[in-house]
Order: sequence, then structure tokens, then C-alpha cells
Amino acid sequence: MEWKNLGETAVYENPWFKVNLADVELPNGRHLDHFTIRLRDVALTAAINEHDEVLLLWRHRFITDSWGWELPGGVVDDGETPAEAAAREMFEETGWRAGPLQPLMIVEPASGLIDARHHIYWSEGAEHVGEPADDFESERREWVPLKRVPELIDEHAIPAANTLSALMRLHHLRQL
Repeated sequence: MEWKNLGETAVYENPWFKVNLADVELPNGRHLDHFTIRLRDVALTAAINEHDEVLLLWRHRFITDSWGWELPGGVVDDGETPAEAAAREMFEETGWRAGPLQPLMIVEPASGLIDARHHIYWSEGAEHVGEPADDFESERREWVPLKRVPELIDEHAIPAANTLSALMRLHHLRQL
């Protein structure tokens, strides 16, 4: 059963996102108004070292007033590929330069309301170059063992859906 978007009207817009009101036709012909949030794509990097540890950020999110582990990442800038953005964001937020990036997955964290696509890459290794340019992004950066992922999930220490999905997949792929 497919819902049809017959058009959208802008409600609010800024450089980061747009809020639109969509005229949606349901399969039975009924119409409803549905708000949509249109976001720019996001890219993240999961760098894995020789000890099967992943480089994570420990950070506070003021919107949910919660702390948790996250992969470094951010918005894909105009003229930039998701892989370029993932590498740039990792370097800016951690001071580490990722090895060659390989696609891991694309997730859509809230597809019933938001059209954001999160492109997640992984790399074998990373090189420490210096202090992060964006050190305000996190309280600390640590190499965390992938084998701890189930425990961290149980502790609700990985609340971000994109990081959670990526780490579960990497944990599974590495069969830890």
C-alpha cells in the first residue's frame, strides 16, 4: 500500500533543514496533512584498529540531555561526496585520519518523518595526526573494544541509532 505525496509547502527553512507540510493521499483515496523534515545527508566513519577497537566520541546531546558513545560524523557539504565528508568529519572531530574508507551501510533513522540518509563507512586503522580541530564536539575520544558493544547497548551507552546500527553490524561481521 503506497502513500502518495501530492506536493509540499514550506513551513520553515534554514541551511540545516526544511520543515514542509505534505498533502498525502492514502491508498483509500483519503487525504491527510503530514509534516516532513528534509535534512542534508550525514556521513560517519567507524575506524577499527589492529586490536578490534573502534574510535568513538563520548559526548553529550543537549536535545535529549543524554551522554553516549558516537561515531565521528556530520553533514555532507555541498560538492562533497559522503565518503569525503566521513573522512573530513573524522579528522576534524578526532585528530585521527582514517585509512581507506569502505561503505558499511546507509541508515534512515526516522523515515516516517525525516528523509535523512546516514552514510556509514569503516576503515582498517587510522593515523593520529594531532588534536581535533572540533574538540568541542566531545568530552573525549577513545578506542573502545568492539566486543563491548552488547554490554554498551545494555547500558544504553550508545543511544544514537546510526552508531548503534553500525557497531552492531561491525560486531556481527567481526564475529566477536
